Amino acid sequence: MIKSVAIQGVKGSYHHIVSKHYFDDDVALRECLSFDNAVDSLLNKESDAVIMAIENSIAGSIIPNYALIDNHNLHIIGEYYLDIQHQLMALPNQKIEDIKEVYSHPMALLQCKEFFKNHPHIKLIEDKDTAEVAQRIQEHKLKNIAAIASKLAAKIFKLDILAESIQTIKHNETRFVIVKRKNREIPKHKINKASLKFELSSKRGSLATILNVMSDCKLNLTKIQSLPKIDTPWFYAFFVDVTFKKYDDFKKAKSIIEIMAQDFKVLGEFKNAKS
Repeated sequence: MIKSVAIQGVKGSYHHIVSKHYFDDDVALRECLSFDNAVDSLLNKESDAVIMAIENSIAGSIIPNYALIDNHNLHIIGEYYLDIQHQLMALPNQKIEDIKEVYSHPMALLQCKEFFKNHPHIKLIEDKDTAEVAQRIQEHKLKNIAAIASKLAAKIFKLDILAESIQTIKHNETRFVIVKRKNREIPKHKINKASLKFELSSKRGSLATILNVMSDCKLNLTKIQSLPKIDTPWFYAFFVDVTFKKYDDFKKAKSIIEIMAQDFKVLGEFKNAKS
């Protein structure tokens, strides 16, 4: 049973919103400065699960988080897709013309780049977390400073929203995974998605052979991400997501890939949030 969950950021962050949707409100929230700190809290048994952003529909994969899950032998037990809507917010009784600086996470600034082209008087400054900036503005009563964060952050920290949905691409979705120390949370008949990791050399046809196995076993490839192995030149680690209708089809593919690939690992078996 999950009693506490760790997130990167503070209340009002997008990770907090995912926690509210995925878990009951009575689950304790552990706020962490970084994903490394959040994973440490899980390993030290200070929290029961971690929520981690893993990929964004605009910016792509968040590579360091794949490495964190892999290196610490953690397991994905669920996923959640959140439509990210960025709001520009500041202390009450101010207008956009009054704002001199905007602080936010680099990803948020990048996703709102076009909006700020229309406000060249505003200086954009990278920070570590969206909601944490909103919290800082409220605590220190910072005038002429704005944050890019969620509506929940504006509500929690009593800030006025100066402009809504300022991201360039209006449908901006992030996939989050729920990570624990152990695998599998649901019965096999409900599992229809899995995250895998394996390694292959750059030998011609090695990846194609694995993909053919997946196809023959009726698996649908929904994600593939390659990473070079720093300590072994010309070897690559592949992080793959597959969906399937029958667990037995996945079980068959798993047994074959385990023989064909090196360092094969199941990072998680869970329910497809899109099904």
